[in-house]
Amino acid sequence: MVRSSSRGEPSPGLWRREAGTVMRRAGALPQRAADSGAVVAEFRVVPAPTEWAQHAHRLHELVWVRGGTLTSRVGDRVFTVFEGHGLWMPAGVVHAGRATEGARFHSAFFAPDRTPFAFGEPEAIAMTPLLVSLLTHLSRTDLDEAARLRAEAVVFDVIEPSEHQLALRLPGDPRIDAIAEALLDDPADGRSLEEWARELGTSDRTVTRAFRQSTGLSFAQWRQMLRVHRALMLLSDGFDVMSVSEHLGYAQPSSFIAAFRRVMGSTPGAFFGAVAASGDVRNSVSGGENAGLSA
Repeated sequence: MVRSSSRGEPSPGLWRREAGTVMRRAGALPQRAADSGAVVAEFRVVPAPTEWAQHAHRLHELVWVRGGTLTSRVGDRVFTVFEGHGLWMPAGVVHAGRATEGARFHSAFFAPDRTPFAFGEPEAIAMTPLLVSLLTHLSRTDLDEAARLRAEAVVFDVIEPSEHQLALRLPGDPRIDAIAEALLDDPADGRSLEEWARELGTSDRTVTRAFRQSTGLSFAQWRQMLRVHRALMLLSDGFDVMSVSEHLGYAQPSSFIAAFRRVMGSTPGAFFGAVAASGDVRNSVSGGENAGLSA
């Protein structure tokens, strides 16, 4: 049910592929990963929308972004990575990803045999200022072994899961694939469950049961979660709340704000305000579309 590329491979992102998207076969490990310590970190600016095909690493990977968003697909789940949060990808887990244009893409690789903890599944990580500073420090190439070991020890102490484990489970159920496809293509599609059931020639009870069985959510909850995923991307790209609410099909910004609060636990302004307090951000949820990003 996820859109396919011209080669028949599933698209790693949730949304319609942007014009000018750069396609990459896999995310390469840093050259220093073979002979450095337990943690190797690096960052780069993504000059254009970029997608990475399905791949896996022999090392654990932690990715986070600033000035944009990253979506990563793992099986039937899609994770949205936004400012202040990262995604831990265990070694050997097959995944694909997409980063928005201009995002500062950070990654850190952890040697499994030298990492004293393990997240067995992909996990959202709280990118606190201390953790970010430590990983930035470890991206240096001039650290001696003692300094590197001290910094790594603190990283292992402070890394912890985020309170926002925001993953959207894709249904993958032929009874409701058409609904999921339509909403992924246009989150503003406002057709009701009953309207969808009539269009598909089935009962609303069947649609309800299919969503519950495949996602654990009702149709309304799943659509709300999908819209919040899209909202996080738009807000991170600098769109204001009114523009986002219109784009997602809400009649009033207050309706969008209430839906966002139900999923994220706070309003968009409070949520991104908390993110801003933890570091620099590109987005202002009330200031209109942001024109760009300095490298």
